[in-house]
Amino acid sequence: MKIRTRLNPSRPCFSFEFFPPRTPEGEAQLWATLEDLRSLDPGFVSVTYGAGGSTRDRTIELVSQIKARTGLEAMAHLTCVSHTREEIAAVLDRLAAAKVENVLALRGDPPKGQQTFERVEGGFGYARELVEFIRQRAPELSLGVAGNPEGHLESTKEADLQHLKLKVDEGADFVITQLFFDNAFYFDFVERARRLGVNVPIVPGIMPITNYEQVQRFVRMCGATVPMRLQLELEKVKDDPQAVMQLGVAHATLQCSELLARGVPGIHFYTLNRSPASRMIVSALRARG
Repeated sequence: MKIRTRLNPSRPCFSFEFFPPRTPEGEAQLWATLEDLRSLDPGFVSVTYGAGGSTRDRTIELVSQIKARTGLEAMAHLTCVSHTREEIAAVLDRLAAAKVENVLALRGDPPKGQQTFERVEGGFGYARELVEFIRQRAPELSLGVAGNPEGHLESTKEADLQHLKLKVDEGADFVITQLFFDNAFYFDFVERARRLGVNVPIVPGIMPITNYEQVQRFVRMCGATVPMRLQLELEKVKDDPQAVMQLGVAHATLQCSELLARGVPGIHFYTLNRSPASRMIVSALRARG
């Protein structure tokens, strides 16, 4: 089923993001997490694409296996990095053969050791070019793109929003945002996007804080702002992993409650391949009705 049909403010869905594991232990953890979260009846799950396309084959395999083994709707991430048009076309053919109907089209991060993004000969330099190619090559796909409530680190807020508009104009069906910890950034982003003519569903991306050092790394990588009050509370308990997780889950639950009350079409959780935090949040939200 196509994800674009599942994004409805009157019945918002929860979804979960995973990354391809690198070890047998990591793979066992992933399948255990999937099994645990399946009982929550997610609208869909997604599988990321490593930096520089480093997990391309594993991403395709996992999306195919998830769909076949669990029955969950799965979405494959696909990036421009280091890929020619011919290679992207081959990936789309493999996804079609596996009956995968959903793709998240991204520019992607540079390969490890490379500081800036570089277009390869015969490839794409921008996500909008990838969206255009996918729409022409596989028009039947349900196609998502990324949005940045606080702006992309390599751009200004306004320029980044213009890029989003171009991606939607090329045929994107929905937007999933980068993680954020302050809902004000999301609401402002949606308002500005609507004024610009971006009228597709915009799904907020939420990452429950479960590890103090880990969230500091993510903040540096993507530029997300941790509200000062939350930052101070985290610093008080940073040496107590259980307390950090409890604080992170409580904050994310409050975020999600407000988002749902204001009519979001769904919530996408960045799980880091573990289920407890996301499970606690979704269970609490459903218990509140």
